[in-house]
Amino acid sequence: MKPFMDKDFILNTETAKELFHETAAKMPIIDYHCHIEAKEIAEDRRFDNIAQVWLGGDHYKWRAMRICGTPERCVTGDASDYEKWLAFCTAAPKMIGSPLYHWAHLELQRYFGITDTLSEDTAEKIWNECNEQLKTLTVRKMIEKSNVEIICTTNDPVEMLPYHKEIAKDTSFKTKVFPAFRPDKAVNIDKAGFADYINSLAEVWGKKIECFADVKSAIVSRIEYFAENGCRAADHGLDYVPFKLLEDADLDVAFKKAMKGETLAQCEIDGYKTALIACCAAEYAKREWVMELHYGVIRNTNSAMFKRLGPDTGYDAVDQHLDAANLAYLLDLLISNDTLPRTVIFPIDPSHNTSVETICGAFQAEGIKGRVQQGAAWWFNDTKAGMEAQLKAFSDLSVLGCFIGMLTDSRSFLSYTRHEYFRRILCNYIGDLVENGEYPADMPRLKEIVADICCNNARNYFGWNK
Repeated sequence: MKPFMDKDFILNTETAKELFHETAAKMPIIDYHCHIEAKEIAEDRRFDNIAQVWLGGDHYKWRAMRICGTPERCVTGDASDYEKWLAFCTAAPKMIGSPLYHWAHLELQRYFGITDTLSEDTAEKIWNECNEQLKTLTVRKMIEKSNVEIICTTNDPVEMLPYHKEIAKDTSFKTKVFPAFRPDKAVNIDKAGFADYINSLAEVWGKKIECFADVKSAIVSRIEYFAENGCRAADHGLDYVPFKLLEDADLDVAFKKAMKGETLAQCEIDGYKTALIACCAAEYAKREWVMELHYGVIRNTNSAMFKRLGPDTGYDAVDQHLDAANLAYLLDLLISNDTLPRTVIFPIDPSHNTSVETICGAFQAEGIKGRVQQGAAWWFNDTKAGMEAQLKAFSDLSVLGCFIGMLTDSRSFLSYTRHEYFRRILCNYIGDLVENGEYPADMPRLKEIVADICCNNARNYFGWNK
């Protein structure tokens, strides 16, 4: 029997152990997509207790607690921080086989040096030990302890990015923190609040937005502003991949209807979204940005809890609708217009892996490794099985050595352990191939592949090597 989560956790072969310990574990982290707040980094926030950093905003943990029957007051409600911590610790032993159980213990080990297992019996002891260390373990020290080289936050076009500017001026902090452009509210013409958002965009732009051409001009101006502040990535969170071509006059009609609160036809919704995404992509391509497309989530499935808690609180789900044809049509439109940027595609349904990989392979370019590629196993798929399935699909249908690797996609400063989890799974996957005789035992080359996937490919792909 193997020890619980020891140094060789998940590493089942000697090849895997050597690749992880001698290469993967030493590579810096490039977290090219996450949802942490630059404000907390700029101010070097110190958390009062472990519950604040452990449970604050972490809907993965909230979801698991609810499944265990935990009262909502001990998840997001008015219970004390210790009550919430105790509730999580009480639920934790039930999470056998869950990546969340592994992440949680990696967080204890890497940030606090604690190897006790979480339970109601150890809750108080771990609470006291962590809280003592949190007196000096600030946000920046967590980032430094994780060897994070670059962080890309997620930012709306109307944001003025004051904290990114502040961090950029601070030479004492070595990690680079860049904004990533997220224009979802401008794209989602069918969502509530669209007109109010357009008015906010107009205020930042400094001009009235009266037609679709104005929307594009305002967005382009904000892309330029983000570029001036170090941005090299844009992310689109799509419920589905739209594709519909409309004439400019029809786009104006759709936009004006939406601004009046009128109901739009589906063709108008899809036409507007397609046109604005295409406009954004052209601007990204000009600046050599990377476009990330996350799609296929059913948002806010529990309407009662959405009214109570708002979005991003653990009530989203996987949509099985396949947008393969639309994805191919959209990429084809961009490549035909010579406006296709480097693009990373994140399907939420793992059954889409094969379709996405084969579409990606049709839109490559000379001199760019993996110009269009599938992203890391995302959200509900960043499990051990989900990562293994994504790596297998990437190997089968693309070129694994060109993969840009892992991201946290998280709101927690403790989530950098997810990179370690991924790296262990990656090394184990490659180790199995080698020891099964499916790849040569050429250790220098193997270490180069691992280093590239862990860090170097992302650095080069986003242009941070310049």
